[in-house]
Amino acid sequence: MCATCGCGETEPVIHPHDHAPDHAHPHQHDHAHDTRRISLEQDILAKNAGFAASNRRLFVEQGVLALNLVSSPGSGKTALLSRTVQILRDEFPVAVIGGDQQTANDAERIIAAGAPAVQINTGKGCHLDAHGIGHALERLALPKGGVLFIENVGNLVCPADFDLGEAAKVVILSVTEGEDKPLKYPNMFAAAKLMLLNKTDLLPHVEFDVDRCLDYARRVNRELDILQLSARTGEGMEPWLEWLRRGRHDALIQQINQLEADLAAARSRLIHGGGAIRRTVI
Repeated sequence: MCATCGCGETEPVIHPHDHAPDHAHPHQHDHAHDTRRISLEQDILAKNAGFAASNRRLFVEQGVLALNLVSSPGSGKTALLSRTVQILRDEFPVAVIGGDQQTANDAERIIAAGAPAVQINTGKGCHLDAHGIGHALERLALPKGGVLFIENVGNLVCPADFDLGEAAKVVILSVTEGEDKPLKYPNMFAAAKLMLLNKTDLLPHVEFDVDRCLDYARRVNRELDILQLSARTGEGMEPWLEWLRRGRHDALIQQINQLEADLAAARSRLIHGGGAIRRTVI
């Protein structure tokens, strides 16, 4: 993770604005001091958890379904997002935060597809973190009552450990990769709620054992939902879209529950906190 891989040595940059979050983690590469390294890792994750909790409260307050999309480079995340927002943008608000080490190419593709987007460039960093997401939200209007997609840096290691405040991690695996990816990177597949097997239109042209891949994934995470689709052809997209619609519905229910709890607390304070209010009649 962050304390051992050397990521974060440069400040993340959010495009198209010249706004760099104050996000400097202490990083050490002294492997002779394992105790200190573990302490740094715990400190990094604890600080991140605090920012993630703040993000999550904001998402609940605004009825936003926030999803953290993770994968290896080249899995087809941006193509999937482009097709997804083209379909859903007329149903409810959608927005995207994209993460890459360099360039704003992915955000530009999403904007062209019809959704607002900002790009976070992490430099040498190999993952997004909750602090950076908070800063990106200063430049991107939340899709109230809709879906916020967070397209993480292409990496199946570090993003598994960093909570961004999302409702769920969605891991994307393409058939052009090895079917043993869930066994090679178990932490990511264990942390995910949904796995999308993408580029299924290429199955006739590649050596990929679908059944074996699904078995490996469920060995790592028995609760993992799995859908198969092709972002290029659109085949299999409808179950993914329905999964998103159900998630958005649940986010709105959560928002209502929070509002009702806040209202009940306010009523309790009104009744029990401060005594009777004197009324003066003129």
